[in-house]
Amino acid sequence: MKQKILLMVLLTTALAGCGGKGDKNAAGGAGGPAMPPPEVDVVTVASGTATITQELPGRLEAFRTAQVRARVEGVVEKRLFTEGSDVREGATLFRIDPRNYQAAFDAAKADQAVARVTLERYRPLLEIKAVSQQEVDLAEAKAKQAEAAVTRARLDMENTAVPAPISGRIGRAQVTEGALVGKGEATYLATIEQIDPIYANFTQPGSDLLRLRQAVKAGKLKEAERAKVELILEDGSVYPLPGKLMFSDLAVDPATGSVSLRALFANPRHELLPGTFARIRFPEAIADHAIRLPQRAVQSGPQGQFVMVVDAEGKAVPNPVKTGGMSGSDFIIAEGLKGGEQVIVNGLQKARPGTPVKPVPWNPNAASAAQPPAGVKK
Repeated sequence: MKQKILLMVLLTTALAGCGGKGDKNAAGGAGGPAMPPPEVDVVTVASGTATITQELPGRLEAFRTAQVRARVEGVVEKRLFTEGSDVREGATLFRIDPRNYQAAFDAAKADQAVARVTLERYRPLLEIKAVSQQEVDLAEAKAKQAEAAVTRARLDMENTAVPAPISGRIGRAQVTEGALVGKGEATYLATIEQIDPIYANFTQPGSDLLRLRQAVKAGKLKEAERAKVELILEDGSVYPLPGKLMFSDLAVDPATGSVSLRALFANPRHELLPGTFARIRFPEAIADHAIRLPQRAVQSGPQGQFVMVVDAEGKAVPNPVKTGGMSGSDFIIAEGLKGGEQVIVNGLQKARPGTPVKPVPWNPNAASAAQPPAGVKK
């Protein structure tokens, strides 16, 4: 394969050289000063320990969700929240016209007072046989019924102020002021979602999980600590706060052949919203004597994947490789490199196959420099 790739790129270079011969002569001829070889950024390949990671698509889901519903029948007098705002548990969200319930509560309290007075009057009369035990028992029963009626009336009146069942962010109101609610059903008024923390739900193919377990059992890989995970946002950036893997289903879904997983992420600034698409990156296993390369160094062509290396003569030469998974944002090279090669990372557009180049050590950006990839010597 290496010979095929080299032959293809050399043929392309030769054709390009023929087309540019006239321009070279026009610029100053063969006697003109030779251009210095272009600089390219390289890494020197070395094997080391690498954590094999997996990136899987998923969606964010609220940590808790609660529906706000009307518990009594009536007309909505006022909406007391701003849609899309944060509300606290117990805060009043809607006010239902309380006048009928206030009147019922007052009437129940009056009936209770009459029942108590009657009972208190009957008790001393029982001692002198002026009333029967049955009349006293009936008065006691009426007093208890009146007390229960007061409790129901008080609860109905309190329910005219619709509270927030949980703290969180409230969505759009489903009813308007003046709407009749609670007639025959607990009318749905709004939804509250608690999004700090927030869940990320995703699935892993059962075949990948089986292959990984077999490799660990055979001693080819070591099992990695899977507690901490990363969240890759839609724009490709990494969410700054790490997450925690919550659980993995013990069975494979027969309909999809996948295992369900869930991670939990802190969301103090409410940057993450439920329903958002994201990718979840988590460690799967640890490989010894692994070679890692930045993604930008690995290219694909008609004959497969390859990298550009600087050979002993200082020329850029294509080298076929095969990748064997990811380690963070880097490729793990399964075949094609042994160690010691200078692989071009930046300046690939200047590194035409077979032409001299000037290799300089690669200086990754500040974020990568803080934690350089394992298996790569600067």
